[in-house]
Amino acid sequence: MDKKFQILRSELAYQGFFRMEKLRLKHTLYAGGWSKEMSREFFFRGPCVAVLLYDPDLDKVVLVEQFRVGALLRPERAWLVEIVAGAIESGESEEEVACRESLEEAGCCIQELVVINEFYTTPGCSAERITLFCGKVDSAKVGGVHGLAEEGEDIFVKTVSFVEAMQMINDGTIESAIPIIAIQWLALNKVWLQHKWCA
Repeated sequence: MDKKFQILRSELAYQGFFRMEKLRLKHTLYAGGWSKEMSREFFFRGPCVAVLLYDPDLDKVVLVEQFRVGALLRPERAWLVEIVAGAIESGESEEEVACRESLEEAGCCIQELVVINEFYTTPGCSAERITLFCGKVDSAKVGGVHGLAEEGEDIFVKTVSFVEAMQMINDGTIESAIPIIAIQWLALNKVWLQHKWCA
């Protein structure tokens, strides 16, 4: 199948912190020919980075908790437990963003990084693509409230054991997809990672 699409019309629907476009488009079909013209809203956000901060010596992960507007339909759960993340700014590499955001959001200096994966978060409507890392840190003195005041960040930082982190997934305390993916990756790769970083 020769996969193609055509954007027939694009209209800016909103421009603020994010951008939303309304598209009229069509694409080729697996059975042959073209789809009917369709309307889709396209939420544009540039590439982002997330990093699971892990202390292999203490077998602990660093988690952050903050208010998330996307969760406001469940007011009692609008503060989500997540991992450090942020957008890539012009001229920055993914690794530089991981280090910058780890310092800003959690007060952590990354010692080493490994790439977990790269993926779209919500490709049905959004262009956001994440580079997900695991970063080696010393978690002994990590904690407290962090974030940039000028960006309205109010981020509570805590460390938990790997076992506790897995339990937080199993009991629904962690509801955001990115930390779930990262912690489950750690479950599959922890022995290899401890051997690599604790040698």
